[in-house]
Amino acid sequence: MESTIPVKNKISHADHIKAEPFRKEPRKTVPHKHKQYFEIIYLTEGSGEHWIDGVKYPIRPGVLFFISHDQVHNWDLHSEPEGFVLIFKNSFVEKSLDRELEMLLQRFSGTTCLQISEQAGIRRMFGLLAEENGGTSDMSVHIKEGLVKALLAKILDDPHFESRRPAVRTDLFHAFTDLLRTGHQAKMKVSHYAALLHTTPQNLNAACRKAAGLSATAVVAEFIMNEARRQLRYTNKTVSEVSLSLNFTDASHFVKFFKRMTGQTPQAYRAAQ
Repeated sequence: MESTIPVKNKISHADHIKAEPFRKEPRKTVPHKHKQYFEIIYLTEGSGEHWIDGVKYPIRPGVLFFISHDQVHNWDLHSEPEGFVLIFKNSFVEKSLDRELEMLLQRFSGTTCLQISEQAGIRRMFGLLAEENGGTSDMSVHIKEGLVKALLAKILDDPHFESRRPAVRTDLFHAFTDLLRTGHQAKMKVSHYAALLHTTPQNLNAACRKAAGLSATAVVAEFIMNEARRQLRYTNKTVSEVSLSLNFTDASHFVKFFKRMTGQTPQAYRAAQ
């Protein structure tokens, strides 16, 4: 086991979006994160398991996976896969003049795996994105934006789609979660993040309750717990080292926090994995 979680990068520095057929090899990968990008994977053939943050998802034709850069995942494929991978950075959405693209994307927050019922249209859209992947004309970026927007809307329109979060999102909440996910050292004090976002703790708390049904403190605690679980499961860091990486002043405080949130100590959690 490594001391840190490996980070893989499948998109060049100059590119903001990439779409391609799903690679057939390797069929088994080590747990890893992505380098600051969001990934949507659509599989039309194949079998096996896909592990995301320690949760096993079976692979069946017509499955979609949504993976953010802070999540850890790995594959254990039993048969040859077919499908597509769509990768895009925050910069792709930020550079878009169409704000509906961001609004559609935000509705997938909390969604990791989705088995869809209608496949023909979604497969065509992924195929068109893959065909346009190498496009460099002035119009290519607009074509890609339109196709991504249509793809997201098509997925959202599927009867099997169930968002884990309310559809309402605010710019403040989005900025807050981005701040947590971009490697900013975690702190439990909401006032710390409010100051960075040039707002008040009250405004930040209201934005979190509107968007996620949680207080700002609960959002931070959820983020810290997810990262703690990843490090305990996928690295050989000691509990003290995990505690330090998450900005706890004392390992005993981290142990108490972890036990309060999960009902078990970090050591017990690691032993059960």
